[in-house]
Amino acid sequence: MSDFNISIYADGASVDGMIEAKTKWPISGFTTNPTLMKRAGVSDYLSFAKEALAAVDGLPISFEVFADDFTTMQKEAEKLATLGQNVFVKIPITNTKGESSVPLIKKLSTEGIQINATAILTYKQVKSVAEALSKDTQNIISVFAGRLADTGVDPVPLMKQSQALVNQYPQASLLWASSRELLNVFQAENLGIDIITVTNPILEKMKMIGLDPTELSLDTVKGFHNDVKALGFSIL
Repeated sequence: MSDFNISIYADGASVDGMIEAKTKWPISGFTTNPTLMKRAGVSDYLSFAKEALAAVDGLPISFEVFADDFTTMQKEAEKLATLGQNVFVKIPITNTKGESSVPLIKKLSTEGIQINATAILTYKQVKSVAEALSKDTQNIISVFAGRLADTGVDPVPLMKQSQALVNQYPQASLLWASSRELLNVFQAENLGIDIITVTNPILEKMKMIGLDPTELSLDTVKGFHNDVKALGFSIL
């Protein structure tokens, strides 16, 4: 992983998982989201955030607002931003009504809050956010490449076009979000993407880099054979 130019952020909502990621791999930052928090059983958001901040030891970390109305969203963002200088506040590109959050992003950015604009899936959304960010701040634009791929659309053209745009805005970094496999890290690296988020299970697959395909084939067969023995299956 040290050979990659791209910054790799660990994606999760387990403090123990964050510590594991920081210990085992050259991680440059962390991201969280409400879905991951639900899976991890987080019950007290602010307590979790403070524990996570202590665990990441100054590395960038993103926490997302919960509200659906922009007035409350602003208050939440301002509170989250006070937790630490390394905090990026995640603002979804729209609320559930489809109303753009770009005006709020612009306002918060003007206040000096570091934004992670999230749930982005179009070039138009990338452009609108980039244009709204204050030149005096550092921010992240998260494009959900993996979610786009889930629709059967190759995300590479969008990511390439978006990175070319974001390169014109020093106050912004482009993030390849919702990675689905280790290959995504190589794809993002080849495109010159600034950041990619990766879960710990995908990070574990880093040990497979460079494995000989023939040996991997044999290892796969051995795995099937061991499972057959464990199950006690018999055809004859």
